[in-house]
Amino acid sequence: MITLKLRAREERRLRAGHLWAYSNEIDTDERYKTIEPGTLCRLLDSRGKPLGVGYVNPRTLLALRLLSSDVSAPLDQAWFERRIAAALALRERIYPGPYYRLVYGEADGLPGLVVDRYGAVCVVQITTAGIERLKDVVLAALQAVLKPEGIVLRNDSSARELEGLPAYTEVVGTVPDRVEIDEDGVRYALSLTAGQKTGFFFDQRDNRTRLQRYVRGRSVLDVFSYVGAWALRSAHYGASKVSCIDSSESALDAAKANAALNGVELEAIRGDALAAMKALRGDARTFDVIVVDPPALIKRRKDHDAGIEHYAALNRAAMQLLPGDGILISCSCSHHLEPEQLQRVLLREARAAGRRLQILEQGGQGPDHPVHPAIVETRYLKAFVCRVING
Repeated sequence: MITLKLRAREERRLRAGHLWAYSNEIDTDERYKTIEPGTLCRLLDSRGKPLGVGYVNPRTLLALRLLSSDVSAPLDQAWFERRIAAALALRERIYPGPYYRLVYGEADGLPGLVVDRYGAVCVVQITTAGIERLKDVVLAALQAVLKPEGIVLRNDSSARELEGLPAYTEVVGTVPDRVEIDEDGVRYALSLTAGQKTGFFFDQRDNRTRLQRYVRGRSVLDVFSYVGAWALRSAHYGASKVSCIDSSESALDAAKANAALNGVELEAIRGDALAAMKALRGDARTFDVIVVDPPALIKRRKDHDAGIEHYAALNRAAMQLLPGDGILISCSCSHHLEPEQLQRVLLREARAAGRRLQILEQGGQGPDHPVHPAIVETRYLKAFVCRVING
């Protein structure tokens, strides 16, 4: 295992519990660039005091990620088994069924690794060269702890490109075309090889539960619906009518199939979210409750201003479809967008429409996506439940 040192006065963030070191913080020489991406390393501060062990990629700005503060940690299969078992213990304490995010990267002490559990099948996403080099060890540890029937490697994230890694999907063991999960009494049949991201958005589970206060006997519009998670939870809680907007025909087909699985009806509207909401307004349609849950619109800091305007346009269009007293649930999974910024967007658009806004609830990601207190990037999800009223 190689040893790297930080430059003088660059250790404060890591001493406070952070797990990242940037290339300009590492004391490098001409040999640094010859290190193979993902190589395991010990990290010392500028005075030679140990900070931990992890892995390094000399070709990226975010160059080093720590796995343990114990410089003697072996980082072998048994070590990974202990980390995965600790993550499993939390989820089993919280959830009645085996459907959740099992490993959430840095927050579970495993930077570069995401694991979602769908009963007997796991979906694994590796985003760094370090974990890619340790893939066989990680998979062996996962199999030892969970004994899944199948594992899907969904290594098609754009984050891999930054690490110089190829995109690929791989199946290990037995994985059915669709797996069925249960979320608080609602059933979903999901494709884990062809679906978005890792198959399902577990992070919004607690926010979807908030629907039960607002939807009974009401009409609900689920914008960016994917497989219909918000819409079907609304139907489960007694909504009178549920409608979905998504640009993906396959996602809407899955939403309709999931509606049939739960014995409910669902209106599917295919199209761009803004264009579809504009068309609904042109048809004089209104909805009592509207959920706007887009993908990340601010993936990089330089996208911030354009992303803010996109959030504004989406929420403006949604408010125009609400009656005189309606509920808007507005979400963002962009970690570059602060909650206060989304709140200002909502206030601005309500005032521009001559309407009053009340924030009833504010939510974030569920506890299967725990927040690392030293790494703000692990807190990313915002969900505002708002009342939008005339006058």
